[in-house]
Amino acid sequence: MLANLLFPVLILLTVGLNTLAQTFLKLGAGQNPLNVYLLGGILVYGLSTVFYILVLGKFNLSVAYPVVIGLTVVATTIAGAVILKEKVSPVDWVGVGLMLSGICAIAFGRLSSIT
Repeated sequence: MLANLLFPVLILLTVGLNTLAQTFLKLGAGQNPLNVYLLGGILVYGLSTVFYILVLGKFNLSVAYPVVIGLTVVATTIAGAVILKEKVSPVDWVGVGLMLSGICAIAFGRLSSIT
């Protein structure tokens, strides 16, 4: 039961921190190399790595990696569109939807094998 709860919490923390870090790095790119966005991005990215190591310690790499990376791509696309006002094409959104379906298949397959 605890593993069922731990998996989504650790994954979401890792993905959220990684997405925040990517957004900060983008905001800081092209500026003075020692700006607050770049430094914040590096710090948050390091923290997301710590959580990712916790994920790897608890779950199979074959599940953890595609779920974390896939959700990070989805979350970063959304952050780019919403926060950075980047244009995301309809085809890109279809790709996001396909990624989500694959992530669900992997994650739910993992969770059903735990119980």
